[in-house]
Amino acid sequence: MSKPMKTNRFSFSRSSRRDLLRAGMYGVSVAAGAKLSVPVFGQAAAALAAKGQAQGKILVVLELSGGNDGLNTLVPFGDDAYYRHRPHLGIPKKSVLPIDNHFGFSGGMAGFERLFKDGKLAIVHGCGYENPSFSHFTSMAYWHTAAPNSGEEYGWVGRLADAMAPTAPSNYLVNIGARQSLAVRSHKHVPVVFDDPEKFSQEKFFAEREVLDTVASAPKTGNPSRRFLLETAQSAKDASALVRQAWSKYKSPIDYGINGLDLPKVAALIDSGMPTRLYYTSYRNNAFDTHVFQGDTHKRLLTYASDAVLAFMKDLERIGRADDVVVMVFSEFGRRVPENVNLGTDHGTANLMFVVGKDVKGGHYGTPPNLTKLDAGDNLIYTTDFRKVYATMISGWLGFQDTKSLLNGSFEPFNLFERKA
Repeated sequence: MSKPMKTNRFSFSRSSRRDLLRAGMYGVSVAAGAKLSVPVFGQAAAALAAKGQAQGKILVVLELSGGNDGLNTLVPFGDDAYYRHRPHLGIPKKSVLPIDNHFGFSGGMAGFERLFKDGKLAIVHGCGYENPSFSHFTSMAYWHTAAPNSGEEYGWVGRLADAMAPTAPSNYLVNIGARQSLAVRSHKHVPVVFDDPEKFSQEKFFAEREVLDTVASAPKTGNPSRRFLLETAQSAKDASALVRQAWSKYKSPIDYGINGLDLPKVAALIDSGMPTRLYYTSYRNNAFDTHVFQGDTHKRLLTYASDAVLAFMKDLERIGRADDVVVMVFSEFGRRVPENVNLGTDHGTANLMFVVGKDVKGGHYGTPPNLTKLDAGDNLIYTTDFRKVYATMISGWLGFQDTKSLLNGSFEPFNLFERKA
């Protein structure tokens, strides 16, 4: 599965001429770098922001990179098999935050506990796929493309953008990160990709700078290729101006905790009226790959993530957009059920997914895997194809019904939202 990850930006083996032009123009979308010498918020940027007001429902995808240990996230303290498999790493019942008589969140996850008890958090059990890969690289590619054991070149979020908005309006798709995720790779859209909003600008070589910085004043042309290049450059300049302006104006009293997971940046763009419908961000750097001395480290990571998601929901309430936004949380795989000799856990299979939002019908969905019936490698046997959750986001939340063509299969969505799309 090396090919899909090589196409994290663009694969030229099967790319269209437009893809080649797009990649050559500005390193695929836009990225952090030196600031552009453009007005902070010109007429074009202002017009784009105006279009974003009340533009409908928004999906935010949050990736927990590294393979989060689901069993020590939502602890099955009511199952003795859990403690038999994890005599040292198992979290004692007295240390969990119980949500019923069987499950409780890890002790630092007060944010998720609050969201669950408020009915705003759905837990989907046993998420995975056939013939699981234990490679971060490969399994994440499968989740990014919603195409396990295949070589799909476009991401599922990118394909969704293409289907929902085939005319590819500017700034429809935003990826906050150090580099573009395969998940947002699109045939028609150019994702807005940035890390630091204050340094966000078009990515370019020094020799290109003078030409690209003056592209807004370039004459119109009848040449389709040149016109596309000019439009792409203008879009990049507008996006960078929008993002910098939104971030400079964003002031929130909400405490996101130690690590906001880039969610304050998402809140800033939503508050500014950015016309984005799909956001993608992550807890970066394989943070959840807890092979050694997992206990305290994992608890701390979960606390940061839990605090950030709760704060984001409070921020959305503050700006009056809580009705419009849902957050879906996933990781590329879970961890092996038995603890290892290093008091950590190794790469596993089935895992939890979380869906958070004001319109979410909180509770448990799917079937928890059986801790006494593991596969030959001591791993959980998945009970929910993860694409069923994707289908729920696409049709149940965003209202796009043709999930079969997007996900290359039929996956019945969960009845997870209070209001139908």
